[in-house]
Amino acid sequence: MSDSPLIDSLTAAVEARPDDLTLRLHLAELLVGAGRGAEAIGHAAQVLAREPGNAAAQKLMTSALGSPTAAAPESPKRADADTVSPQPAGTGSPQPAGTVGPESSPPAGTGSPQPAGTVDWAAMEQDLGDIVPPRFSHEQEPVQGHEDRTFDIETSTVTLADVGGMQEVKKRLEISFLGPLKNPKLRTLFGKSLRGGLLLYGPPGCGKTFLARAVAGEMGASFISLSITDVLNMWVGSSERNLHDLFQSARGHAPCVLFLDEIDALGHKRSQLNSSSMRTVVNQLLTELDGVDGNNDGVFVLAATNAPWDIDSALRRPGRLDRTLLVLPPDKPARSAILHYHLRDRPVAGVDLGKVADATENYSGADLAHVCETAAEFAMRDSITSGEIRMINQSDMMAAAREVRPSTDGWFATARNVAMFANESGEYDDLAAYLKKRKIR
Repeated sequence: MSDSPLIDSLTAAVEARPDDLTLRLHLAELLVGAGRGAEAIGHAAQVLAREPGNAAAQKLMTSALGSPTAAAPESPKRADADTVSPQPAGTGSPQPAGTVGPESSPPAGTGSPQPAGTVDWAAMEQDLGDIVPPRFSHEQEPVQGHEDRTFDIETSTVTLADVGGMQEVKKRLEISFLGPLKNPKLRTLFGKSLRGGLLLYGPPGCGKTFLARAVAGEMGASFISLSITDVLNMWVGSSERNLHDLFQSARGHAPCVLFLDEIDALGHKRSQLNSSSMRTVVNQLLTELDGVDGNNDGVFVLAATNAPWDIDSALRRPGRLDRTLLVLPPDKPARSAILHYHLRDRPVAGVDLGKVADATENYSGADLAHVCETAAEFAMRDSITSGEIRMINQSDMMAAAREVRPSTDGWFATARNVAMFANESGEYDDLAAYLKKRKIR
């Protein structure tokens, strides 16, 4: 504690509000008047670090440096030319206001006297480095995580012919997306715009990513796949820049299919976000989809989500992700094709894929892969127990189908509520029709 309660109170106030420059200047003024120049220098320096051109702070710094016991000026306004500052005892004649120290004695280390009214900031940093922070910081090394991003540009060899079954999905893709692309003259005739993107939604593990690759292969376009982990970064502004770099890469490789996986995580409803940084990421995504900073011609955006009801409504406006496609669990032909694919390199004997497909209705593609894996475990376990290798048979497949339960049930339980109570706009009519067909009420 000092002998000045006012200074003590102001010091506490500045500690509580370190960014209040007016309060800090008032404290520095009182410290100069109390002969505590070294303390005043620290506060004036803090102000100058934030506002290098602050005239009041410069004048207080000059007073504190030149006369530690001098009283600070009554106001931060610039002194008149004929004003003189008080002089320490024994220094001789008064000095013009604004000079640093006695006229014939510049501060140590300055090399030569400075003109009246100026401050040798370099000398101040050298002589008072333990009190005054440097005015300017040197360029720092690039922070890890801010380096330029390079995205994998693929050429998809998969086409819709490689997608087993799912005829309704293929038909919708052809009508709403691929048809206009393949027929430019008809597109021009009917004034069909290529702006906007396609949102694939449905239960997890049902082939949304595979469909996106098939669309790229069907178009003969480049393919870029991106998930939330490729975008989000702990550094402020880096996530937005990653998104911009992504779209720039797609524009530079047009025609290009840009696939945004888990779009519900990247484009979540801003009203439900507590983080301001995530809201700016959503805003950046909207800007890129609009092509504000670049031409999106030849960039075809496909996005996938398991929770379309969590996506910000602005993302689904015309010109953005304005077309939706429900990707349901594979139908029977698709299930047979998926089972065949996962059994192709395994020892199999007498398996009726049609019967297994009948027993696995509503199974996702990932569920069917797990059925094949489980059947292989059954056959391997028997081979180890008996000492004789045997093939995977029908009983193994049916036992595996009974053991593995479809993972889509939980998704449909949530989707049912959405289709019943949040479908005012009709965007989930396809989902409602499917639920009715399956008698999920």
